[in-house]
Amino acid sequence: MIPKQSRRAGVALALAASLAAPLAWADINVGVVLSATGPAASLGIPEKNTIELLPTAIAGQKVNWIVLDDGSDTTKAVTNARKLIAEDKVDVIVGSTITPASLAMIDVAAEAGVPMISMAASAKIVDPANPKTKWIFKTPQNDSLMADAIVASMKANGVKTVGYIGFADAYGDGWLGEMQRSTKAAGIEIVATEKYNRTDSSVTGQVLKLVAAKPDAILIGAAGTPGATPQKELVARGYKGKIYQTHGVANPDFLRVVGKDGDGTLLPVGPMLVYEQLPDTNPLKKTGHDYVSKYEEKFGTRSTFGGHAWDAYQLLAQAIPAALKAGQPGTAAFRTGLRDALEKDDVAGAHGVFVMSPGNHNGLDERARVMVRIQDGKWVVVK
Repeated sequence: MIPKQSRRAGVALALAASLAAPLAWADINVGVVLSATGPAASLGIPEKNTIELLPTAIAGQKVNWIVLDDGSDTTKAVTNARKLIAEDKVDVIVGSTITPASLAMIDVAAEAGVPMISMAASAKIVDPANPKTKWIFKTPQNDSLMADAIVASMKANGVKTVGYIGFADAYGDGWLGEMQRSTKAAGIEIVATEKYNRTDSSVTGQVLKLVAAKPDAILIGAAGTPGATPQKELVARGYKGKIYQTHGVANPDFLRVVGKDGDGTLLPVGPMLVYEQLPDTNPLKKTGHDYVSKYEEKFGTRSTFGGHAWDAYQLLAQAIPAALKAGQPGTAAFRTGLRDALEKDDVAGAHGVFVMSPGNHNGLDERARVMVRIQDGKWVVVK
């Protein structure tokens, strides 16, 4: 029989050892929904590639990146979000790639009390007037921020009238609304508007109507390679005015598909895409280099969209240490703590400086945009 004194000493030593050891907390599960296939694949693939570059530990806690493809389909995106929450017990969702899918996922994330960081552009995703967006953040520049840059360029180039053709979905509708707002303030008239589907192989009818209106410039409100469809048709029909695109086409696949028909096109992009052309005094030159060097070493040519996934990680890397003080991963306390910490983030990312607040869950300003011209398959900063 072991003496009582020895048993007490053993218990004391075991208790002391347990207090000295770090807590064996659960892993942090990050669910990622992106469009690696379908019409938005040229956006989602660089995002998926970027996830492969991310660390598997933050603040000493193991991180599991659980990636699901929504096939550029809104219904599948919602299904994926529900699966990640119900089955994988994720603490946060990153995604989706496109605006319609991200908008549809808001209800799922908000109802479950799971923070979500979208990689899509529309400002509606983080509209503070919608109480559900309390749980939603996003890394791409708001379309309103980029629309103002486009209209400023139009005004500087003497544009008086504009035609618009964009996706027949939330992305295209959002861009049309922002252009109506911004052009009205600048005294520029929109004289024709047309829509098309992401999967349409021909837009001849819409382009003929635009050309007939004889606008000084035309904006194409599209994302990824489908943005090349109206551009190539406009060139084929002999349109001589200025052609603008949104930052949704800022990837190498668009340049490949549009070819020489893209020369002279103007658009706003994130600083990451052209960091080498930024002055050394620009703080985003370093952050852009940090991401691009890692991406291009493993996957080749950079894309704007991979940068949005990288910036989502930057936000999480800063917010997670604070969330760990609120609770253990896998609990409501941790998820709420993560949401609260994201709302207070002030982070320099690849695309800009994120200064979050309760009324601004994007946090980017004019530092997050640069006007470029496409020339010989390259992005050239407009001085």
